[in-house]
Amino acid sequence: MEKAEKSAMDTLGGIPFGRPAWPHEVAELVGFLVSTRATYLTGTEYVIDGGTIPTL
Repeated sequence: MEKAEKSAMDTLGGIPFGRPAWPHEVAELVGFLVSTRATYLTGTEYVIDGGTIPTL
């Protein structure tokens, strides 16, 4: 598994956080989005990539 993960990270050019996201980190966002705390969010895209894609 380590070799496959390193290969994927190298293909992406590395991940600034140094590792892929853990499933529970993605689940935290999903939990927030389905909660009443996110009722005013519309048409938003969330990228969970550890900073791989530069954004402004």
